[in-house]
Amino acid sequence: MLRRRFLALGACAVAGALGGCTRAGGSGSGAAGGGAGPAALSARPQAGSKTGSAAPLPEPGTRPLGVAADRDALLHVPEGLPAGAPVPLVVVLHGAGGDAEAGLAVLRAPADEHGLVLLAPASRGSTWDAVLGAYGPDVEVVERALSEVFAAVPVDAQRVGVAGFSDGASYALGLGLANSDLFSSVVALSPGFVPRAAAGGRPRVFVAHGVHDEVLPIGSTSRRIVPDLREDGYDVTHREFDGGHVVPPEVAQEAVAWLGRDGTG
Repeated sequence: MLRRRFLALGACAVAGALGGCTRAGGSGSGAAGGGAGPAALSARPQAGSKTGSAAPLPEPGTRPLGVAADRDALLHVPEGLPAGAPVPLVVVLHGAGGDAEAGLAVLRAPADEHGLVLLAPASRGSTWDAVLGAYGPDVEVVERALSEVFAAVPVDAQRVGVAGFSDGASYALGLGLANSDLFSSVVALSPGFVPRAAAGGRPRVFVAHGVHDEVLPIGSTSRRIVPDLREDGYDVTHREFDGGHVVPPEVAQEAVAWLGRDGTG
């Protein structure tokens, strides 16, 4: 079980920037692989998706999914995907104060280049539920969004990843480690911590962080998260860059290329 030494970034010292007090962990513990637990996701690609015999690809572009009355999830399908073949999917999670469009913006350009379908849900509040203390309504929205996508898109079950920026990166780590039989890869761009959830398998992890980040300082976040993950047996690629609390285009490109090396792109 992942050790939680990186507790609260000084509790509420960065609460204004995060949209709430960041706490390490939530109530209870999730279960890996779609089992019982507040972080668990049960939606899975349809049986024919590995061979491309599932539903045909939707038209290229971005469209709402209709899974929430407000702050809906968005599905983005790149141009030029091969017909009749299963496609990679990455769930992208926005930072505090963001929305589904902000989530897409993090990886959309390199994803278009590499042919990744993107699913961008939106948190119910100013940030993700587990960042504020407990998994709950945001997991439900992610579940509904994944179910819609898996019914409409021939997703390759071996090429599903989760990525996020800032609070979204923390949430991607929590969901990714708790649902390792769904997510083969996790991309965390400037994360703050790992929300508590029971981890099962070992997805690959990519962590990138700016050395001049003043919102989530690297010394109290990624430089603690990465050694803990490695100590617990995760294969972690760690990238530090000369910048602040941002995702430079070259870092986004590197993250998508890294996804591709595992067949996710």
